[in-house]
Amino acid sequence: MPSSFNVESADGYERLMGRWSKKLAPMLIDFAGLADGDRVLDVGCGTGSLTFALAEKPSLQEIAAIDYSPVFVEAAMRRNTDPRIAIRQADACALPFEDNRFDRAMSLLVLHFVPEAGKAVAEMARVVRPGGVVAATVWDHYGGMSGMRMMWDTVVMLDENALPLRRKYCFQPMMRPGEMRESFVAQGLIDVEETSLLIRMDYLSFDDYWQPIAAGEGPLGKYVSELEAGKREAVDTAVRAAYEAGEPDGPRSFASVAWACRGKVV
Repeated sequence: MPSSFNVESADGYERLMGRWSKKLAPMLIDFAGLADGDRVLDVGCGTGSLTFALAEKPSLQEIAAIDYSPVFVEAAMRRNTDPRIAIRQADACALPFEDNRFDRAMSLLVLHFVPEAGKAVAEMARVVRPGGVVAATVWDHYGGMSGMRMMWDTVVMLDENALPLRRKYCFQPMMRPGEMRESFVAQGLIDVEETSLLIRMDYLSFDDYWQPIAAGEGPLGKYVSELEAGKREAVDTAVRAAYEAGEPDGPRSFASVAWACRGKVV
């Protein structure tokens, strides 16, 4: 499962997205539900936002976590002090667990970076027992990520080469309304429900907002890091102007919406 997410460093990811996934993780847990004694799998754990939010529940029996990126796996393992947690490098489309192993499988902000996202859903369903729950959430890049869309919409006004990249960003797997639900149903899950979850991304300044991108993190960061010097300067200036919107630099808050879906294993 080659991921389409560009990883430079665990610390860089934390500044780009990890701080926001920490806000979203408890909302996914509430949506998925938990029961005392559950064994839970976190598919695509990244630096551990969902894994360590689950660990705050003392009644859980076991928490397994996998990620495709060795960078993320190393960072999450370094943080872990909970004996219930086991973290390993693995492919979401070929989970290294036997059938019916877990009570719940969850995936936080991962499926849209998996080219064969439906296969990942099928694998999550395979390793969950009958009656157990599969749940996932992905960002709504097209309609729900105002802060990130502002960047892409600004960039394409300066560089037509960014147009296909914006399209790819906006319409990654599972991001269209109802798409995750259709995939869950197609993989045999029942009682499938899709909803949306809202957080706010709050930045202290333009540098707080732009620095992880400028350092090369994520899809837009990869694009920016490869620009020649003159175009890079123009992009930096234009995105700053969009962020400031005619006011002095300082704090800004952006609404951010994620699609969430859950279903039961037959």
